[in-house]
Amino acid sequence: MSYNFFIHPEIEKAETLPGSFYQNDQIFNDLKDKVFLKTWQFAGDVNEIKLQNQVKPLALLDHYLNEPMILTRDSSDQLHCVSNVCTHRGNIIVNDGGVSKNLTCKYHGRKFGLDGSFKFMPEFSEAEGFPRPCDHLHKFPLIEWGPLLFVGLDKEFDFQAIINKMKERVGFLPIDEFVLDPVRSKDYLVNAHWALYCDNYLEGFHIPYVHSDLNQALDYGSYTTEIYEHCNLQIGYSDDAVETFDFPEGHPDFGKYVAAYYYWVFPNMMFNFYPWGLSINIVKPLSKNRTKVSFISYVWDESKIEESAGALLDKVEREDEFVVENVHKGLQSGFYSTGRFSPKREKGVHHFHQLLAHFMNK
Repeated sequence: MSYNFFIHPEIEKAETLPGSFYQNDQIFNDLKDKVFLKTWQFAGDVNEIKLQNQVKPLALLDHYLNEPMILTRDSSDQLHCVSNVCTHRGNIIVNDGGVSKNLTCKYHGRKFGLDGSFKFMPEFSEAEGFPRPCDHLHKFPLIEWGPLLFVGLDKEFDFQAIINKMKERVGFLPIDEFVLDPVRSKDYLVNAHWALYCDNYLEGFHIPYVHSDLNQALDYGSYTTEIYEHCNLQIGYSDDAVETFDFPEGHPDFGKYVAAYYYWVFPNMMFNFYPWGLSINIVKPLSKNRTKVSFISYVWDESKIEESAGALLDKVEREDEFVVENVHKGLQSGFYSTGRFSPKREKGVHHFHQLLAHFMNK
């Protein structure tokens, strides 16, 4: 289906996406093909697949994308991400992780290498023009950043450029030393459209009204947003009463008190860097009325957590859920159409709506 959404490029003149954007079943379904299958997603921790010849099935945005994939590490210690759908009859190849030198379909015995290359198929000696390039498993681009793995649904989307942009600010941090903390990692269910959750994240406008503790930790007057191509950054400044980054000389923010860097990556990933480490938020659509948000915590210096802006992640999340769910309810009104953006405080939301309109109109 074709769309004609328009977000004025000048925020001073722009209106938000219409309320119907968040209510329409067809739009929710089309976002899958037009947005999510054109971008990248977090694929997990590299330490979950650290053995040679290890294979691990991957459910990427389960209950929405449902794109079956397999992460593999071959005998040369190379990582791969390939389709988990056999090119013969569409059977799922790997149901459980383990160690194997090949990927063998349990339906008719078709065999593939761990890089997805076709190797063998019984009873096909008389098939003409076989094998063809399409008989290999589809291979997805994969990027490793410290312990973090990312998989591309569309190789035309330059995810490495986004990582490079984040490194301009956080590249001094030893991300290779960040360790996944399952205790501090948690899933939340939000009764609202996934894009509303992103809308809320992308502005600090609500902080004084919704987050009393966070407002005390951050200097709201200095809160800034920087816009890039497919990501943006909110910088949370503070004073020396709150744990802040210890920047090396030559850093863009050297001499400033920065308590947090909040990076958002289109369409649904947040990377919240604190002096103690990183909290990744993955916003996962379930239905147009329900979203799962996964908080994945990576700790570097545990001693800095209690005095940091990220010390009360669970409380802040509950406060965000309350307002996001209320907005979702409000958008059901027959008397709401669109809103306007605060040119000073809602640059990130404006950027998000521009990107959504651009991808949906293609």
